[in-house]
Amino acid sequence: MTVTLTTAGPLPSEKGEKGTYDVTVVGAGVVGAAIARELARYPLRTALIDAADDIGNGTSKANTAILHTGFDAVPGSLEARLVREGRDLLADYAANTGIPVERVGALLVAWDEDQLAALPRLRDKAARNGYHASRIIGADELRAREPRLGPGALGALEVPDESIICPWTTPLAFATQAVRAGVHLHLNCRVQDIGSDADGHTLTTSRGPLRTRYLVNAAGLYADEIDSLLGHDVFTVTPRRGQLIVFDKLARELVGHILLPVPGPAGKGVLVAPTVFGNVLLGPTAEELDDKTATGSTADGLQLLREKGRRIVPELLDEEITAVYAGLRAATGQEDYRIQEYPGLRYVAVGGIRSTGLTASMAIGRHVMGLLSATGLDLTAPRALPPLTMPSLGDAFPRPYRSADLIAEDPAYGTLVCHCEQVSLGEIRDALASTIPPHSLDGLRRRTRARGGRCQGFYCGAAVRALFEEERP
Repeated sequence: MTVTLTTAGPLPSEKGEKGTYDVTVVGAGVVGAAIARELARYPLRTALIDAADDIGNGTSKANTAILHTGFDAVPGSLEARLVREGRDLLADYAANTGIPVERVGALLVAWDEDQLAALPRLRDKAARNGYHASRIIGADELRAREPRLGPGALGALEVPDESIICPWTTPLAFATQAVRAGVHLHLNCRVQDIGSDADGHTLTTSRGPLRTRYLVNAAGLYADEIDSLLGHDVFTVTPRRGQLIVFDKLARELVGHILLPVPGPAGKGVLVAPTVFGNVLLGPTAEELDDKTATGSTADGLQLLREKGRRIVPELLDEEITAVYAGLRAATGQEDYRIQEYPGLRYVAVGGIRSTGLTASMAIGRHVMGLLSATGLDLTAPRALPPLTMPSLGDAFPRPYRSADLIAEDPAYGTLVCHCEQVSLGEIRDALASTIPPHSLDGLRRRTRARGGRCQGFYCGAAVRALFEEERP
């Protein structure tokens, strides 16, 4: 297995046609990685590039980690179709690769008569989106299902197939399979300019020039800027900040479902949801900004979340907070994805991929392959990719420290380094030696959960850092 992964220095190049990629994907978030994985199924010379030092380092690492059914998408939209298809694809993929998924179901809770009256319309909307399992439940059943819910709830729409998933393992799995199958991954590689001609594109990057015949723009928050380098003024990305609070694992018993608000004119609102890591999320806010780097939390944002959370699950506010974080979503002012092919340019723009992008990612990958074919890319019959098993990070799934057989074979899996998250020396060692190793402590945390528990690395931080530094060149 030959792996090409670079993080610094000039991009590898060869003279003539051999130095040109067939396809280059800009953006290594969950969508870009899914597209690269799909491209890896064909005998193409493919590159996946990103300005950051890791996979999934933007919007993909900071979301609500829900595997959606698509019940509430705009009927007939591209997003509705791709979320519906993507959910089935990703659910199967997760089961085969070890990505943790829990089918906990969702409840859209009505807190007043207007919201209660809206539930039949939401149920009908779900049916128009091809989802027929939702049903309206009354206050008594709702209280029996969620006894810690705040007072005053009048009923809910149950969506039993909404699930939670690991947002970190998913893009890493896509990218790992792609790289193992021959895709070149170039990190710390920011696109600065693009020149196009009849044969393709020359990307001027922070690490030198890159030549490609076809180009896919999956740059997330910066997709509009890449698009403008191709001479387009089709959409503008407005970063929408979502702040979230992560409560301690002791809060997990307070919540059995994803608790959603009934959507209103201001949007979908604040939810309470369990995570596959055993915590409880509260959020997100929805703040329109003009700064694509503004991922900090604010006192006003956290106060708003606490007020909303107090109504939904009052006891949640008595629990310890493990962490707060904020992510930026790529809003474009349109309630649909902005995916468009340009045959004359050998270019596909994949913009406006909002919070459903994780669910839709694999379907987006397949859709983009069809668009690339329409722009002239010659595709043969796809090949199967080698099987992949990802490290288990979900609390409801087998973890190495619980496996007597694994520990007997290698005691490192029984040596805990991070006690809050039960992360072993063996898992950290494996992550540092993996196909796409972390290049930061945060990257290591997303691969192992080390330093992600209630003490936030206070006890294990020095040991984790020492292990990380030992492996750095």
